[in-house]
Amino acid sequence: MKIAVGADHRANEVVLQIIEQLKGKGHEVHALGVACESSSCDYPDQAYPVAKAVADGVVEGGILLCGSGIGMSIAANKVAGVRAALVHDEIGARVCRQHNNANVLCLSADMLGKRAIEQIIDAWVNTSFDGGRHARRVSKITAIEQGLDPTTVSKVDNAV
Repeated sequence: MKIAVGADHRANEVVLQIIEQLKGKGHEVHALGVACESSSCDYPDQAYPVAKAVADGVVEGGILLCGSGIGMSIAANKVAGVRAALVHDEIGARVCRQHNNANVLCLSADMLGKRAIEQIIDAWVNTSFDGGRHARRVSKITAIEQGLDPTTVSKVDNAV
């Protein structure tokens, strides 16, 4: 899988471990938002290149980390075509893929330990979208993104 990775200063150490973990499992990693050269950087600056790469189809998914994961999730979800999910455990990682076709995984560097982060990433990477009734719901999310009323969407958009 081609995966873009980004992090702010709160996740500098963790992101390097994640990159090695992903490469070690055969994934192609694009470190797009990991160059915090000072003791502080702004998470939207790190989230944008990862989210844009996902939206543009350069990569199949993205992983973003900041102190809480909240800021990254908010910033990434502003990019059309991105469905970023803030996840705290393996169950959330699986469900966000199965039901929401989440293409960006957001994690908290401060609240999750190294082992938990590894397990969450493994669950997310190894889970597929279930489609079916969930595809219709994802199409409705896309409709909202386009400024449309989701209740007007009844068929599945092929762009999920």
